[in-house]
Amino acid sequence: MTDQRKAIRFELKLPLELVRTRTLREPRTTQTKNLSSNGVLFVADIEVPVGETIEYLITLPAEKHTQVRLRCMGKVVRYDGANGVAATLERYEFVRN
Repeated sequence: MTDQRKAIRFELKLPLELVRTRTLREPRTTQTKNLSSNGVLFVADIEVPVGETIEYLITLPAEKHTQVRLRCMGKVVRYDGANGVAATLERYEFVRN
């Protein structure tokens, strides 16, 4: 079986805050498993349905006191329980605190 991914995945464990889904009542903090220019795989302690539009924040490693976060919008393409949630990265913007 060949790998049909369109972008290289980087094994990065970064803080991720799941901000919005259709059913999420309050933000959830977790972490990424890997990341590419097209999407993210992250750990989830809640079920997020495939096809659901989500908003999430990824915190990038900080230099000194400047924290940079990516506010991302995407769709869930796979929910695999303990293996995590795979979501697209369709739009993003940099957010500075």
